[in-house]
Amino acid sequence: MSGQKPGLTHIGASGEAHMVDVSDKAETVRIATAEGHVKMAPETLALIRQGDAKKGDVIGTARLAGIMAAKRTPDLIPLCHPLMLTKVTVEIAEDAALPGLRVTATAKLTGKTGVEMEALTAVSVACLTIYDMAKAADKAMEIAGIRLLEKSGGKSGDFRHPEAR
Repeated sequence: MSGQKPGLTHIGASGEAHMVDVSDKAETVRIATAEGHVKMAPETLALIRQGDAKKGDVIGTARLAGIMAAKRTPDLIPLCHPLMLTKVTVEIAEDAALPGLRVTATAKLTGKTGVEMEALTAVSVACLTIYDMAKAADKAMEIAGIRLLEKSGGKSGDFRHPEAR
């Protein structure tokens, strides 16, 4: 982690929201990874595993939704820059301890601004898609734990969440 004092970069001197000017920043390789999970009844997890959810392939659909969401982040988050992402991955794995599904997303580019919001958006939408596809079986599912795990590149340097596995 960098030794810089954290600040709110999207707030102007008089308190108004604004888009950060990145024109003078250097282009660097920037990578961010985020995670989240959907906790559900064991029976719901079994339905998903067996491919018996009413709406079809829950994991495949959620993976695709997460990738698509990362690409649309500036349409959803008002002050995000449109980015030319070079890679987005979304991994969804069973976690019997929840029970449920863990979602991990990584976004990458070479550019002037970071991709944390793209990774977080991918995780969020993938989790929401899991909920949507399985809600007929389990409306009590919980989406939780959405957080940035790590990021690299850029002026602020590297970050790794203290509780990251």
